[in-house]
Amino acid sequence: MPPMTSRERILAAMRREEPDRVPVSPFGLGHLPYGSEAAERLIALTDPFVDGPVTGGDPILGTAVPTTHAQDGDATITTYHTPAGDLTMRRRSTSVTSATVEFPLKTAEDIEKILSIPYQAPEPNVAPFLQRRAEIGGEAMVLAGMGDAICFPATFFSPEDFCLVWADAPDALERMVAVAAERLNCWVEKASAQGVDAWRIVGGEYASVQLGPEAFRRLVVQYDSALVDVMRHYGAVSYFHNHGPTMRYLDQFADIGFDAADPFEGPPWGDCDLRETLERVGDRFCVVGNLDDMEIIEKRRREDVLEIARERLEAAGPRSFCLGGTASGTYTEKGAENFIAMVDVAEDYARARR
Repeated sequence: MPPMTSRERILAAMRREEPDRVPVSPFGLGHLPYGSEAAERLIALTDPFVDGPVTGGDPILGTAVPTTHAQDGDATITTYHTPAGDLTMRRRSTSVTSATVEFPLKTAEDIEKILSIPYQAPEPNVAPFLQRRAEIGGEAMVLAGMGDAICFPATFFSPEDFCLVWADAPDALERMVAVAAERLNCWVEKASAQGVDAWRIVGGEYASVQLGPEAFRRLVVQYDSALVDVMRHYGAVSYFHNHGPTMRYLDQFADIGFDAADPFEGPPWGDCDLRETLERVGDRFCVVGNLDDMEIIEKRRREDVLEIARERLEAAGPRSFCLGGTASGTYTEKGAENFIAMVDVAEDYARARR
């Protein structure tokens, strides 16, 4: 088999074909600045997924949201002025970090307030994505990142209130997700028609970790499957991100219909049994990850990392798998060099099969 480019190798894995070797695919560049010598080395020698931005405004709330901002000590207060009443968000910042300490939505009744804001759809700007893809060429898979429809309530309610509203008013929460999904589908359709050919969808873990299987079915599978259909219509790759336990969600993941997903954390950080996962869904989507960026790739000795990589390859097999991390984005040059070293392990595994 002739050598493949990284993009060809990843696409083969996503199509459930056998590439020339299993892709070794860090997600993002960690703490390596794009354009730096270390980042260019990582891109050249591994098969990474790299962010390709699509800008242009908020596809869910739109471009005409009436807001005002005020400062109160270390807190920034944002007020959303809706036809049905104001909503207030408070965010505190210190020299160390920042966090939302008051979320704009508190009760199910607030959903109608935020949905009453007149919607003006943004126009996606795909130029940054196309530029990044042109710069990368075949040396990586460039993905446009986006939050799915469940991100709307999950980020406007506090985690506690998000769970309580699902328990007390699930139909109201689903209505919020349905509105967001309709708007997102239109935005993705516009961007895909202009050349965005690969998407990474985040947000599913808000249901799988916080709400449970029934919520995942109603709020994620139902709406993300339609989103993936839009991407597929334009020939675009769909790549799903979902932290947390995965084994009881494998069939629901497959029902969404995406091409690939990450990060499938193994114990003790997750519950993924890699061999069983590939046996159950390897003919339906590509599995990416199963090595922890922070606790294994970044911290362990090189010999230990490579031995674990060999075990993962033996468990997964040569198809429908990209050996990668947990998409933490926190690894440094040490982690990058361990990713690079894993390529030799993947090549040894491919040669042993020939």
